[in-house]
Amino acid sequence: MILADLQAEMIQADGGAPTAQGFASDAKRLAQLMVRNPKMQLGFVALGGWDTHINQGSSQGLLASRLKPLGDGLAELVKGLGPVYRDTTIVVMSEFGRTVRENGNGGTDHGHGNVMWLLGGGIRGQEVYGEWPGLEDGELNEKRDLTVTTDFREAIAPLITNHLQLGEGALSKVFPGYRVMGKLGIL
Repeated sequence: MILADLQAEMIQADGGAPTAQGFASDAKRLAQLMVRNPKMQLGFVALGGWDTHINQGSSQGLLASRLKPLGDGLAELVKGLGPVYRDTTIVVMSEFGRTVRENGNGGTDHGHGNVMWLLGGGIRGQEVYGEWPGLEDGELNEKRDLTVTTDFREAIAPLITNHLQLGEGALSKVFPGYRVMGKLGIL
C-alpha cells in the first residue's frame, strides 16, 4: 500500500511529463527543429520521474537510472545543435530539492535547496556559482536540507536580459516585482 501510495504521488508530481528514458531522441528532434528554424528562440522539455522517495541508490539506483538518460539527452542536444550551440543556453532545473540524507527506505524526501545546471556557448562553465555553506548539521535548513543561498531568478535574469537581449522591461514581466540582487557572472 505504501509503495502504491508513493507511485501515485510520483505520477501526480510529474504532471503528465514523460520520464527521461526517451529524452535523447526528443532532444535530437528539438535540436533539428532549432537548427532548421532560426526563428525558434525557446524550447521547453518537461521530464518526470524524479520524485524518488525509495531505493534511490548510488550508481545503480533509481536516481542514476534517470540521470543517465538525462545526461545522454543533453549530450545529444548539444551534438545536434552543432554550431548553433554557441548561441544557445540550456537550463536544467527542478521545482524542489531533495534532503541531504537518505530516509529509512533508501531514498530522499522533498528538500529545500536545489541545483540548476546551465550549459551553452555563452556560459562561463566549469564553475559552481552561488554560496556553498556545506553539509554540516549547523549549515543545513532544519538540519536536513541544503540552505537556499541563491534565488533561481538570479540565474535566469541574465539569460533574459543579456542572452535573449530582452532588457529590464521583459524581466519585470517574467518576474513581477523582483529585483536582481547581484551578478552571478554566469555569462
